[in-house]
Amino acid sequence: MADIDSAIETAPSTDALPFTLRPLTPTIGAELLDIDLGAPDIGDAIPAIRQALLDHRVIFFRDQHITQEQHLAFARMFGELEIHPATPKDQENPEVLRIAHGPKSKGQENNWHSDVTWREEPSLGSILRAIEVPDVGGDTLFSDMHAAFMGLSDKMREFVVGLTAVHDIARVFARRLGKAPEELHDKYPPVEHPVIRTHPETGEPGIYVNNGFTSHIKGLSSEESSDLLRHLYAQAANPEYQCRFKWEAGSIAFWDNRACQHNAVSDYFPQVRIMERATIKGDRPYYRPDAE
Repeated sequence: MADIDSAIETAPSTDALPFTLRPLTPTIGAELLDIDLGAPDIGDAIPAIRQALLDHRVIFFRDQHITQEQHLAFARMFGELEIHPATPKDQENPEVLRIAHGPKSKGQENNWHSDVTWREEPSLGSILRAIEVPDVGGDTLFSDMHAAFMGLSDKMREFVVGLTAVHDIARVFARRLGKAPEELHDKYPPVEHPVIRTHPETGEPGIYVNNGFTSHIKGLSSEESSDLLRHLYAQAANPEYQCRFKWEAGSIAFWDNRACQHNAVSDYFPQVRIMERATIKGDRPYYRPDAE
């Protein structure tokens, strides 16, 4: 984690924040309360919200009964939005990815992953809004990938920082979209990203491989790659790196895909869970040793 003393020196006074900040754990996650994301002057709060995201990896808002257009307007304050290939072409707002499950569709997002790492420039962050949620279940877990990296042994950290991994959209979306891998690869060919990524704003290193989209590590045998990836994937499951969020209708989660992974628990079938996501475009991942 970043040096505590320097973080205290640079952090804004909590008295000056345009919201009440309540950390969920010492490592990751914070609720931002007493703020209306649909307010006309919400733009004034964006710098403080962005800093909270950098400090806590994922931030949560309650009782945000905003429209889809307000959701998108808020997301655009952090950057250009992307359109996901799973979004129907005739959808009114193509920047919204609707994730709906119920009696005929069991949740499939219940593995540790960071969104769209199969892109050359994966997303900065995702803003997910709860439309309808089950009374019990359907929580989302988040795991701090910087803490996970720092939890590795010294020798393992030295080994993995020089490695490159391949990420492939077809691992997940070939089946979901009913397309052959080759068809998806025509538009989204497999891409290479560093196994350990330097966060472009904080300079912190973090694990940047995930069970959803990473296919293998370059330069290693298949067995070596599988063993190492299995070890790195397992770090996300450490409770000491995690927070857990219980959704309510009107709840919003905003997570930094460069710094954390998430896992949507699929324990609510056949109940209904409907969410809408806006995803902010990011930049090409890199590793820079001097950033540490």
